[in-house]
Amino acid sequence: MRWLLFALLAPLFAGCAQLSAQPMKDFAGRPIRAVATTGIVADLVKNVGGERVEVVALMGPGVDPHLYKPTAGDVRRLEAADIIFYNGLELEGRMAEVFVKLARSGKPTVAVTEELPIDALREPEEFEGKYDPHVWFDVSLWRQAAKTVARQLTSLDPASGQIYARQLAAYDAQLADLDRYVQQQAATLPPARRVVVTAHDAFGYFGARYGFEVRGLQGVSTAAEASAADVRELAAFLCARGIKAIFVESSVPPATVEAVQRAANAAGCSVTLGGELYSDALGPADSPAGTYVGMIRANIDTIVRALR
Repeated sequence: MRWLLFALLAPLFAGCAQLSAQPMKDFAGRPIRAVATTGIVADLVKNVGGERVEVVALMGPGVDPHLYKPTAGDVRRLEAADIIFYNGLELEGRMAEVFVKLARSGKPTVAVTEELPIDALREPEEFEGKYDPHVWFDVSLWRQAAKTVARQLTSLDPASGQIYARQLAAYDAQLADLDRYVQQQAATLPPARRVVVTAHDAFGYFGARYGFEVRGLQGVSTAAEASAADVRELAAFLCARGIKAIFVESSVPPATVEAVQRAANAAGCSVTLGGELYSDALGPADSPAGTYVGMIRANIDTIVRALR
């Protein structure tokens, strides 16, 4: 364990250019006040920050970050924060202007995906040179995002650097176990059955990491609306491939997926709703999917159960 702690601690004191120009604050006697956009990002910051960080999430369970528009109360929370964490890669599309203004004012504002290697990111055709923001579905990439959070917290609060390193080491071990669990569960399905069809194209990283073909009725962003032709085309795909189950998402209204199911059944195919997946938001706080680890486990269990 000591070698792992050392390996994770060393990078925390290197770089951190984004925060290095900020005047040092004295956080003795009080925790860091952090604001995160989504519950998924907030959960990451809580696990890395531990008791040194109080985290507020702007978006609760079932909220779609693609369409979320910040309220006046949100802006006040952001302004009062010591540090802000968001996903980046344009997930929070309508909040981009707010982040730019806060960063220019000197507020530490961090995209947890900012240090991911470009060659690890998906570039969907419809995004025209932009990247798929749903990186958390590849647990190995989320492990890297955790290191970014630890580095930024350490840069802001150097006196607590060893605390953040210990928290990071413990959480990294959990994520490594989670990554293995998803791989093991996926391997219980024959390759021909590993097809996940959902409301929007949120599971591309999941598919690439764990060996699933993924189809979404809408594009990477839910801001893109599906047409009747899209519904018919996806229904025809289900019939041609003999796919028996498709999935709704907790943060996307189920109507479009239900329309695909009706179209496939009308064409003579038997397609069921395989359950609800958590895509852009965690489940309720008191549910098994109320944490990132619980959400990923719930998703793979639902997928395997439905496709088996």
